[in-house]
Amino acid sequence: MVDEDPVSSNPQHYRTVFENEHVRVLDYADEPGEVTTPHLHPNSVMITLTNFHRRLSTAEGDRDVHLTANQAVWIPAQRHAGVNTGTTPTHTILVELKGAAAGVVDESVIGPATT
Repeated sequence: MVDEDPVSSNPQHYRTVFENEHVRVLDYADEPGEVTTPHLHPNSVMITLTNFHRRLSTAEGDRDVHLTANQAVWIPAQRHAGVNTGTTPTHTILVELKGAAAGVVDESVIGPATT
């Protein structure tokens, strides 16, 4: 079985900064052109620290995501891979929920919720 935990499958980009029985907080950083392998996220809140452009990919398709710094967005549980398609580094904090609040991965979901 392939390890799809982003901290272990993409350690050059993700690191755990806090964890307890309710949440895990991840720091994510990359540079233009860098790619992540497929990985899973439970329901999460993402806080953007920089402006960035990414292309997220799933078996269902691709989605381009453009976010500005200092936003908080909902990330439904999902599996994806990504590439920094912009000209600036990406830096975000992800607050991943645990237990029942973690949700179930929906293979048709790509990126942040639009509402």
